[in-house]
Amino acid sequence: MTDQIAPPGFRHGLLAALPIVMGYFPIAFSFGVAATRAGLSLPEAVMLSLVIYAGASQFLALALVTGGAPVLVAAFTLIAMNLRHVLYGPALMKEAGKDATRRHAWAWAWGLTDEVFGQALGALSRGQRFSEPYMFGLGLAAYASWVLGTAVGGFAGGGALEAWPAVSAGLDFMLTALFLALLLSILSRAALPAILVAVLATVIGTLMWSGTAGVLAGMIGGALAGMVPGWSRARRLA
Repeated sequence: MTDQIAPPGFRHGLLAALPIVMGYFPIAFSFGVAATRAGLSLPEAVMLSLVIYAGASQFLALALVTGGAPVLVAAFTLIAMNLRHVLYGPALMKEAGKDATRRHAWAWAWGLTDEVFGQALGALSRGQRFSEPYMFGLGLAAYASWVLGTAVGGFAGGGALEAWPAVSAGLDFMLTALFLALLLSILSRAALPAILVAVLATVIGTLMWSGTAGVLAGMIGGALAGMVPGWSRARRLA
């Protein structure tokens, strides 16, 4: 009976993205304000969101660019911080199953941010069928809200949040809080060891080296910990 249920479509993806949109827009607004304050023009600020689309990493990119860092240094730093995204597509398709279509993966994979990945993975874990139109709706809504938020923040100008310091401080944590909420929605006993290893590796890497090293350590540690149950099953089958 489950196989006869039609997979979710583009509209369902748009609706499922509403929590992400509500989280992305104010943070992107804050980025637009910060970019204007740093001396970038409105088109330059929007272009950063259009091309890079890296969430919190864009604030680092802004600091590197305005601080006079070489372009190659800035580029490699951002790549290192976002290497985890390489794993999102394979992990999502593994959860979707071998029969899931991948025809347009090259296009919707562009929108696989942390939060979009968490929302899609959570939907699959709750029994929803994989659908490329759903992925397009989910990713497009998130992307549009980020770009639009940047444009509105840039238009408002660099002094838009100066009278609201508490709001400005809250915006800094909103992206983290959104991803944490999505992570908790797919939390299970089987995933708990990998999550704990990832958290521990991230903390150690950050304290011993830097935030970028911590992200990389957490990504690698969590991935390896998640593979251990698979190795155990492979040994039993052999």
